Amino acid sequence: MEEKNKRLAVLVGCNYPNTPNELHGCINDVLAMKDMLVKRFGFDHENIELLIDEPNTSSSTMPTGANIKKALGSMIDRAEAGDVLYFHYSGHGTRIPSMKYGHPFRHEEAIVPCDFNLITDLDFRQLVNRLPKGTSLTILSDSCHSGGLIDKEKEQIGPNSLEDKNATLKQIHITPKTIPYESILQHLSSLTNINTTDIGTHLLEFFGSEASLRFRLPLLDLDLFQPLKHDEGILLSGCQADETSADMRPNNMNGANGKAYGAFSNAVEMVLKDNIGQLSNREVVMKARDVLQGQGFVQQHPCLYCSDENADAIFLLQC
Repeated sequence: MEEKNKRLAVLVGCNYPNTPNELHGCINDVLAMKDMLVKRFGFDHENIELLIDEPNTSSSTMPTGANIKKALGSMIDRAEAGDVLYFHYSGHGTRIPSMKYGHPFRHEEAIVPCDFNLITDLDFRQLVNRLPKGTSLTILSDSCHSGGLIDKEKEQIGPNSLEDKNATLKQIHITPKTIPYESILQHLSSLTNINTTDIGTHLLEFFGSEASLRFRLPLLDLDLFQPLKHDEGILLSGCQADETSADMRPNNMNGANGKAYGAFSNAVEMVLKDNIGQLSNREVVMKARDVLQGQGFVQQHPCLYCSDENADAIFLLQC
């Protein structure tokens, strides 16, 4: 009997407890998505790897940069034609100065694991390029500056492809899910005791071969990571590259079941609960935009980056 196609997921929630960068809803985000993956999208518990920084918890792996990349690499190594792969990240994001001339915003996008070992857009490009033919990797990043988190992925919904609605609602109080570049640089400098403003030097000194490809490769070699001809990377970002994503607590506004949550993760969850039929990737992002607008998040605009074909493909290929 032929084995059924696998559905594999890596879910990462970083709350950064007991630090100046503490968030509160990120672990709740990925736990809620895990439940959704199992009940609605046919994922098996055994095929979902959870990485959270919950204190006094030994049931999951800590979401360090090395552990996240290892989990993603292992998932891709297991993948075969027809498999559906999913990565959900809820936590801080940041922007680092671009090393490439003429880059939009002159910055590169990155997520911030619990140990500050940045995972950059180039790392996600390399992961997508490793996908076996006939598989897809959907990334949902509920983090600041997450637009464009897969390097060179085509923009389908974003600042250059869609005119935003006029904002008529008052912006509510939020905690942005971002750590400024200067704060990351200061933290890493305290670890290495090296007097330089080059963040790559600090990351290479402290993390060595576990640092991002963005800092380990010579500048000229970065262009080797072009998108493949048949690119199966799909990015649903919580906001545009120059925006922040919100972390919400019940005392800020009515939380999901009284719990803290990430605004984009919660919006996607609401969209999926309110629409029991199949939704395309494009529809999920557009409906999530509408939810956020209705809740008053007028400065956060989710985006979609993928091929034309995948823009209209069914989200997680729901049967």
